[in-house]
Amino acid sequence: MRKFVFAALGGTLAGAVLATQVAGPLLAEEAKKPENSVYQQLDLFGNIFERIRAQYVEPVDSSKLIEAAINGMLSSLDPHSSYMDPKQWAAMQVQTKGEFGGLGIEVTQDQGFVKVVSPIDGTPAAAAGIKPGDYITKVNGEALMGLTLDKAVDLMRGPVGSEITITVVRKGVKDPFDVTMTRDTIKLTAAKARLEGHTAVLRLTTFNEQTFPDMTEGLKKVIKEAGGLDKINGVVLDLRNNPGGLLQQAIKVSDAFLDKGEIVSTRGRQPRDSERFNATPGDLIHGKPMVVLINGGSASASEIVTGALKDHHRAIVVGTKSFGKGSVQTVIPLRGDGAMRLTTARYYTPSGRSIQALGISPDIVVPQPPAKSGTDVAAADKPTRSEADLPGILSNDSMTADEKKQLEAETKAAEDEAKLRDQDFQLAYAIDLLKGLSVMGNGDTGAAAPAAKQ
Repeated sequence: MRKFVFAALGGTLAGAVLATQVAGPLLAEEAKKPENSVYQQLDLFGNIFERIRAQYVEPVDSSKLIEAAINGMLSSLDPHSSYMDPKQWAAMQVQTKGEFGGLGIEVTQDQGFVKVVSPIDGTPAAAAGIKPGDYITKVNGEALMGLTLDKAVDLMRGPVGSEITITVVRKGVKDPFDVTMTRDTIKLTAAKARLEGHTAVLRLTTFNEQTFPDMTEGLKKVIKEAGGLDKINGVVLDLRNNPGGLLQQAIKVSDAFLDKGEIVSTRGRQPRDSERFNATPGDLIHGKPMVVLINGGSASASEIVTGALKDHHRAIVVGTKSFGKGSVQTVIPLRGDGAMRLTTARYYTPSGRSIQALGISPDIVVPQPPAKSGTDVAAADKPTRSEADLPGILSNDSMTADEKKQLEAETKAAEDEAKLRDQDFQLAYAIDLLKGLSVMGNGDTGAAAPAAKQ
């Protein structure tokens, strides 16, 4: 043990002496200069670059050195600024169009660690149980600490069909654990629509070029399925685990449900870089009640939509606090087919509030409880006997046969909707809230009133 300590210490001293021999002249030369201007510092950079190329123990690739320097410069600004080489830039362009290869996981960098913002629905990451807030520390045994976010993402990419093992650290779980997945081609359906009872549920998974068209098309189909807009009691806009994307798509989605007013404003370093985006007349659902569902995986463009609808009192926000990414990145193509992703502005909700690092707090906090197991069902949830089960009961003489059939159908529909609480409590809560709003609004849908009798 003692030999090991001294050997290590000796190596440290030798390194210190060598560093003095190499760096000494550089430092002495700089010390003579009265002030380090930008050009003098760039000259220093060039001097160091040439010293590395000439004296490093092994030959180095000059282009890789420069890329590393650019990446270091950008990543020192914030977690979302970075350099993209031609391959990464091409991949990003494909991703914004709605199809890319990988695991289907949105990540960010948090104090040097790779943190999951959210898995994307229907992808290997979602199927493997990756959760928002997870930290990925290794990929196939290789540590990610110290790598740029883009380099870490590169390690997670690979040929479709190939296996990858990531090491995950999760809050509440004592030890890190490995998750093995098979890479796949991720085809994003940016928006899905379905009818739950008399409620239209719009699920937005990302904000790419397909989001607004997919959402409007899905909404039209749901309205047709319901028998017309007057048969729908409201809309649930589900933005949970939506990591964001294109600003213009967030503006279009917000505008779809607003008649007027500001949607979002962006403020850059220079006044000329500031912009305001306003809603245009027209509401796709003609003022029907809305609930927006969010959680800790709702970020960026999702928060723009939520903030706009909340500040204009157009929707009730339900769920848990959002991620809190309140900055705008501009992608600037560069010579050599690469690009720079640079944070150029903060965005503000219509009330003038920045959500950066704060997130959006829901109007009604509704955590998602863990799924019930077969042994966890409370006694109150079990079927009980009623008057109808007793022998020799009196018949009900106030209802016709058709009225009884209608009541039975309404009861079955209410029971089917209640099953949703075990599958997705937050969504069920949002739907129940819209039912209540419909009843308070004198049941203008003509559809929610029967269910309210149950």
